[in-house]
Amino acid sequence: MNTTQYLKEIIAELSHSVDLIDQQEAEELVNKISDSNKVFVGGAGRSGFMAKSFAMRMMHMGIDAYTIGETVTPSFEKDDILIIASGSGETKSLVTLAEKAKDIGGKIAVVTLSPESTIGKLADFIIKLPGAPKEQTDTEYKTIQPMGSLFEQTSLLFYDAVILRFMEKKGLDTNEMYGKHANLE
Repeated sequence: MNTTQYLKEIIAELSHSVDLIDQQEAEELVNKISDSNKVFVGGAGRSGFMAKSFAMRMMHMGIDAYTIGETVTPSFEKDDILIIASGSGETKSLVTLAEKAKDIGGKIAVVTLSPESTIGKLADFIIKLPGAPKEQTDTEYKTIQPMGSLFEQTSLLFYDAVILRFMEKKGLDTNEMYGKHANLE
């Protein structure tokens, strides 16, 4: 296969993935974010990069959104929500974050392939995304892509769709959001 053929296959996989996302779970995430004082996102590796992009877009909409681990991240409190991105739901550092957020009394959401995981059991609600785990063993969901690429790509598209839903609910457009875009670049 050449690069264009691979790209077409990747797009086909993503199209299939989108059809498997539970819209009620997605709408619940929108509502929980709206009801929260501050929004925190956490993830490891590429899943973490996708979560950071989600925090950035929420900030553009005027939501107090933060990425765990940054020097300017404030304290997590009981009226806040922590959104964890983890395909496996077993990443040790993220399990620790979920446990601490649970102890504080805030809400926890997990975007995952694995609702029955340790983080899934700690979460107040789960957004299950389709895809294959990094190891791609013991799964019916197959992908030509390496490791967790399909989950990571699906999560980025999912987060962008959540942003579009917020924009619709709040009556925002792209031009208004540019007012919050970085200008010291």
